[in-house]
Amino acid sequence: MAGRAPIAAKSSALIAMIADEDTVTGFLLAGVGNVDLRRKTNYLIVDSKTTVKAIEDAFKEFTTREDIAIVLISQYVANMIRLHVDTYNKPVPAILEIPSKDHPYDPAHDSVLSRVKYLFSTESVASGRR
Repeated sequence: MAGRAPIAAKSSALIAMIADEDTVTGFLLAGVGNVDLRRKTNYLIVDSKTTVKAIEDAFKEFTTREDIAIVLISQYVANMIRLHVDTYNKPVPAILEIPSKDHPYDPAHDSVLSRVKYLFSTESVASGRR
């Protein structure tokens, strides 16, 4: 496949989380959590005191770390940093927006779903884009 960047294969990779306390706790209980030698975690718990800057910094850190394959982010948190989420275009780590207990999923704001809809829309097919 010409023009596509190869996806590096590794023996193991992590899932990062940016979400509310209940969502992160559930994933930590399922074994997703990790703390490395420098005491860096693969998750950020977002509450009312968390700043948008802290969320942006965590998003940038997780999307540039070599050991992370997927970043799960609550949709309401993704809405706080929508510009960063929508402009991110690398295949790895993949960004997936998930619902939370207090904020239901809204497909109109999901960046992955909007990209898929664009790829399969009649406009993109008619214009020759695939």
